[in-house]
Parts: sequence; C-alpha cells; structure tokens
Amino acid sequence: MDKTYIIAGASSGIGLALAKKILENGDKVYALSRNAGELISHLKYSHIAFDFSSEGKLPDIIEKADALIYCPGSITLKPIARLTGAELDKDYMLNTRSAFLFIQKYLSNIKDSADASILLFSSVAVQAGLPFHSSIAMAKGALEGLTRSLAAELSPGIRVNAIAPSLTNTPLAASLLNSEARMEGNIQRHPLKAIGNPDEIASFAYYLLKNSKWVTGQVFGLNGGLGTIIK
Repeated sequence: MDKTYIIAGASSGIGLALAKKILENGDKVYALSRNAGELISHLKYSHIAFDFSSEGKLPDIIEKADALIYCPGSITLKPIARLTGAELDKDYMLNTRSAFLFIQKYLSNIKDSADASILLFSSVAVQAGLPFHSSIAMAKGALEGLTRSLAAELSPGIRVNAIAPSLTNTPLAASLLNSEARMEGNIQRHPLKAIGNPDEIASFAYYLLKNSKWVTGQVFGLNGGLGTIIK
C-alpha cells in the first residue's frame, strides 16, 4: 500500500534527496517550502508554499499520512561577542519552534497510520562543541530534547527520531564550500576525509522511516567521525 509523507523543506538539499527516494518507491509527498523545486511536475508530489521562518499559519492538509519530516535549518557562524538576540531568535524560530508547530499541526494526519513516524534533523554541533556554533548548537540542542520528549509521549504509536549530520554538500552550506581551499579544509576536518553527501543521508533517513520499526527516541550522528573519534 502506498504511503504518504509530509515534508517540510523538500525543495533542496537533504529534503529534496529524500523526497526523490520516496517518489522513486511509488509513495506520495506533500512538500511545504517557499519554492516548489524540481519535483513539481511529478504526479505524486504536491507542493504547498510556506515559509518556515515566518509567523504564518500552517496550511491544512486533509489527507491522512504516515510520516512527518522536518528538514529546514540554518548555519549562523559567529563568535559570541557578535551574536545578537535577533539572530538567536531567528535560528530558534526556524530550527526548533517551527518544527514543533509543524508536528503539532499535522500530528492528527499520521495518528491512524499503522507505521507512523516523525523525523527531525539536528547538527553535529550539538555534541561536538564547535567554535562559533553557539546559536545553531542551542537551537538544535532544543530540537534533540524535543525528539526524545515526543518519542516518550507518542509511543507506542508513533516513532520519533533525529539525524545529526556534519557539514553536507547542500545549497545551505554553499558559502562554506565555495572554493577549493574551503572544500579541502572541511574535508580534512573529518576523520573519514569527506563531507556529507545528501543522497547518503537521505538513504539513511528513508531507512529510518520505512525499516526501523523498533527504533525511537534516537539521534543518529552522520558526521564522518567529526566529534566522535580522534584521528
């Protein structure tokens, strides 16, 4: 039986890669994002325009679904002396508050699914302790707390997990990878001497959604070894 996935942020990066995998397997995607993206012509892809950095009201989706996936994120890299309260609020709004409101809005859509799941995206910065990452580490740290709290609250009917990638080659990270020197420097920071690949992370995400019926409350580090091992 076909499944239906509601994805926040499916127009680029990991969200786009995941949406492609879902569609390739014959399932349906409702995508909420500012831009429709390259999948707009696919018959099982329904785009709903929404900006998760805004205070707008989330649109209604009547159809029943099987999973909620929240992909939007930000990369604010500044020393603490230069971070402003407005920047902290903006990161928290996009990464955490909007994720909470997204889940709250569409939770009723998945409550009757026999295999309901929620998937969020954190950051390596929460556990690794990286300089200049204070804002994103705080926002995503709260998201990890939300992951575990909801996993407890919604079990046994709904599984809730998160993936915490390190730097991944997506449009969001373009400014950090826009020269050979920057690309090589970031590659060398990781023990596996590579940066993240959105397709690989999407494959793991798809596994969590489809084939991990005994997994909940977990935050999985897909980080090339950064912050996990010393080499």
